[in-house]
Amino acid sequence: MRLHCMYNCRFLSMGASYAALADSFRLGISTIHYIIKEVCEAIWKTMAPLHMPAPTTEMLLVTSNEFYLKWNFPNCVGSIDGKHIQLKCPSNSGSMYYNYRHYYSIVLQGLADARYRFIAIDVGAYGKQSDSGIFHYSSLYQLLSSNNFNMPNARKLPLSDVELLFHIPEDSLLSLGDSLITV
Repeated sequence: MRLHCMYNCRFLSMGASYAALADSFRLGISTIHYIIKEVCEAIWKTMAPLHMPAPTTEMLLVTSNEFYLKWNFPNCVGSIDGKHIQLKCPSNSGSMYYNYRHYYSIVLQGLADARYRFIAIDVGAYGKQSDSGIFHYSSLYQLLSSNNFNMPNARKLPLSDVELLFHIPEDSLLSLGDSLITV
């Protein structure tokens, strides 16, 4: 198992290719691929619940308070946006990964709290997909649209009698829902 971790460290830290790792450690490329995939899945399965647990209503209320104190933005439970991550064109992928910025990419779309920490992520969408399309196929959208995101009930704005739903600001490229507002 220690060797498996060493292969993964070289792959993740240095960006070594499967072929280079296979040559260095005298293993087959498919073996290296299998080991790296297995170790990454184990890391995600172990660390994600600790560092990115499913948001609870209490967690979202704390996040909302942080947004208000730090950014003067009441009833906000997170901010969502996406980032294209450049990559080499995968073989036999055609134009699926080719984006409007004229390079190949996958997309990381994330919901972050007031301190820029991820609350939820969706990774691996094709570069050619629109922000709206990526969002509509994400697990976050499924949770929001089915009312299973643990969104807190509406609350009065500070120093006011006006009641406002909790919300997630987003750019104008995502389609609006009850929990999203355009900024």
